[in-house]
Amino acid sequence: MKALAALPLMLSLCLSVQAEEELKAVQLYSQDELIALIRDNTHLDRVVLDKCQLVQDIEARAQTLMVPAYQFLWGDMLAWGVCVKADPERGIHYMRQAAQQGLPEALEQLGRYYALGKLVQQDKQKAVVFLREAAGLGNLKAQIRLAELFIEGYGSPYDYEDAYHWLYNAITDDKPTHQKIARCLQELEKLMHPKAVRAAKRALDS
Repeated sequence: MKALAALPLMLSLCLSVQAEEELKAVQLYSQDELIALIRDNTHLDRVVLDKCQLVQDIEARAQTLMVPAYQFLWGDMLAWGVCVKADPERGIHYMRQAAQQGLPEALEQLGRYYALGKLVQQDKQKAVVFLREAAGLGNLKAQIRLAELFIEGYGSPYDYEDAYHWLYNAITDDKPTHQKIARCLQELEKLMHPKAVRAAKRALDS
């Protein structure tokens, strides 16, 4: 009878140990791992999948250590209320901090938000500024969206050659993206002098 009475306590202890082990099993993401998650747009999904266990660590690395990838992650979490109370204003603040440190993904996202008027007031000229920086750092999404804004009439014609140059040398195995690049190049050519088009077709490292 005593043994039977002790079973609930033993089961409770076993569950507590198991829960503790599960908590310990979630490791903080490395900088490279987090950047890979951000590029795949799965960073918020990962935080939720990890049952929001790393919120305090993420906040510390964003606020105290000022790690750009973590500033971006923390900003995105705040902006959309993922594992924390939504605070879009603070979210954009941390995205800006990451962008100021040169994180291409942060620059691209801010540029996209300004282009679309998402969370911020639509400002396509400001979008061009952010996307131009991200595009120059090799972010393909930014390069495509920047070219689309140029085609719509925003930005400076002096930048058309760079936009063409980046897209002309872009490599992707995604067919829709490849087709979108081809359309952008075709439309940009209509806005450029033939000499500028020839110059833009130089190799990427030249």
